[in-house]
Amino acid sequence: MADYDYDLFVIGAGSGGVRAARLTALDGKRVAVAEEYRVGGTCVIRGCVPKKFMVMASEVSHALQIAEGYGWSFDQARFDWPTFLEAKDVEIARLSGIYAANLGKAGVELVHGRAVLKDAHTVEIVGKDQVFTAEKILIATGGRPWKPDGLTGIEHAITSEEAFHLPELPKRILIAGGGYIAVEFAGIFAGLGVETTLIYRGPNILRGFDDDVRAHLAGEIEKRGVKVILGCQHEKIEKTPTGLINHLENGMKLETDVVMFATGRVPHVKGLGLEAAGVELNEAGAIKVDRWSRTTAENIWAIGDVTDRMNLTPVAIREAVAFHQTVFRDNPQHFDYEAVATAVFSQPPVGVVGLSEAEARRSCSAGVDVYVTRFRPMKYAFTGSEERVLMKLVVDADSQRVVGVHIVGPDSPEMIQLAAIAVKAGLTKAQWDATCAVHPTMAEELVTLKEKQSSSTSAG
Repeated sequence: MADYDYDLFVIGAGSGGVRAARLTALDGKRVAVAEEYRVGGTCVIRGCVPKKFMVMASEVSHALQIAEGYGWSFDQARFDWPTFLEAKDVEIARLSGIYAANLGKAGVELVHGRAVLKDAHTVEIVGKDQVFTAEKILIATGGRPWKPDGLTGIEHAITSEEAFHLPELPKRILIAGGGYIAVEFAGIFAGLGVETTLIYRGPNILRGFDDDVRAHLAGEIEKRGVKVILGCQHEKIEKTPTGLINHLENGMKLETDVVMFATGRVPHVKGLGLEAAGVELNEAGAIKVDRWSRTTAENIWAIGDVTDRMNLTPVAIREAVAFHQTVFRDNPQHFDYEAVATAVFSQPPVGVVGLSEAEARRSCSAGVDVYVTRFRPMKYAFTGSEERVLMKLVVDADSQRVVGVHIVGPDSPEMIQLAAIAVKAGLTKAQWDATCAVHPTMAEELVTLKEKQSSSTSAG
């Protein structure tokens, strides 16, 4: 057997890479991790965690409006962007330090620098004259924001990564995109008092989500002050002394201080040396893997967003655990991507698990039963707010299993985590109905829905 420097070399110290490295090192293997930026990856450094802090900061303005309906008054309330940025950066640094410390405690060697594959067993750290060999290699480099390079003036636009570090809070912003990141940042900036416009080329936001969710959320975020323009995209961006003029395909011209593109993310594979190692990409430009996360190179695996399977942090972590069990514990495992709950931290937020109504109609041979409710949350009773919650259950008409749960409203991410247990377990609508409600709560609606909105056979 060849003599390698490491049993496992991990490229990328995000959530997935860190978990795989720690577990393997704790088994007594020689493990190293290379990270070109900061330990923690997208989620901790420039994704989920700082974004959630921004969401929570921006929600305060809405909470103050609600509080006034309950008799509170706030004469001097104001938001200070630099104070928030400092607090956010201190916490992110703390979390990154914990990740790095945990690697060290497990016996993992942390290599700071950009790792490039020279062949299937050799890694070079660019610009540092360091070369390492490893019996097995795991690629966990994640994804990066995408911008349309051919658009005139695109150099004046930012992505979500720059949004976390804006030197000052803009007065006006235009966000291009209709996915998670776009609608979340639209809510963030609107909540912080920024005049916010969201444009999306499609017919509605959140492509791939249930149609009722998409329509409901589009209306609700407009109630929070976000101007939504659908079926439209940029022709060009023009920089002027007073701001950036967004020339849109529908003839509109909108001047803003910041233009942010949230039009998707792509696997971070550029310059990794994949070809030299025999690692192939799929048609979408992601690393091609089998169900065990093995690439086309026998000794190289890949997990997380770089594989573009299900780009969620908890999924990357579970893929890392499955990799470790399969490769180092002789216990073959692969992650089950069915009924994975997800949340959109828009304002109001979205919680989803399972199939949309359209997906269920295609996959349930006997058709589906659909239960929907829309109502004003009790919290808004004193405020005169027109905001509404949406809750929707999608049920297989034959087995009566609840195959989809969709919630738009306060605390929906918290509710969907628990609803996901029931959906994953395959519980029926009758079992949901047999569960006693907790009153008064919004969540009780999930177990008290009785009237079907529709019941029809499968379309396919």
